[in-house]
Amino acid sequence: MQLDGIVDSYKKAGSMVFRWIEERTVLYKLALAFSFACLTGIMAQIRIPLPFTPVPLTGQVFAVLLSAVLLGGYYGGLSQIFYIVFGAIGIPWFSGGIGGFAYIAGVTGGYLIGFVPAALFVGWLTSIRPMRKIHFQLLIMMAGVLTLHIFGFAQVAIIMHTGFFETLWLAFIPFIAIDFLKAIVAACISASILPKE
Repeated sequence: MQLDGIVDSYKKAGSMVFRWIEERTVLYKLALAFSFACLTGIMAQIRIPLPFTPVPLTGQVFAVLLSAVLLGGYYGGLSQIFYIVFGAIGIPWFSGGIGGFAYIAGVTGGYLIGFVPAALFVGWLTSIRPMRKIHFQLLIMMAGVLTLHIFGFAQVAIIMHTGFFETLWLAFIPFIAIDFLKAIVAACISASILPKE
């Protein structure tokens, strides 16, 4: 019974936060979008290099999915545009505390570019109320993860001149299970806090 009370309180608090964000002005939502760009930058510093690939494990994917859930497609996508643009002009918030356009043009830049369509896609589908049930949210979050991986995969292949299967081992297989785990957590959060009516 006590656990049920905690879960209900969490759902109510989450729903209140979501409604509060929904009712803000455009200027306020722009500030929130920049805040989620900052969160993405913070999560980028959670970085685990892997010896067999130039692509590290990072925490950014979770921030991208969360921005889409809380801000919606437009402002969630905008938050990731802010992240890329401000990072490109020198804010050192890309993975490893790096800034500058060279990072986006580098081997892992495709993932960053993929953050924008992933956030737009997840946010847009999540705004459709029947899609807020947990099974739909799981599918949406996993599709969002696959979206950003497609962009990352393509840029790794182009820059490293690798074939399909080699690129799979460098840019996709080492990360997909962990990123799907992040997607499951994001789906549980979104399905519990998003208003259903």
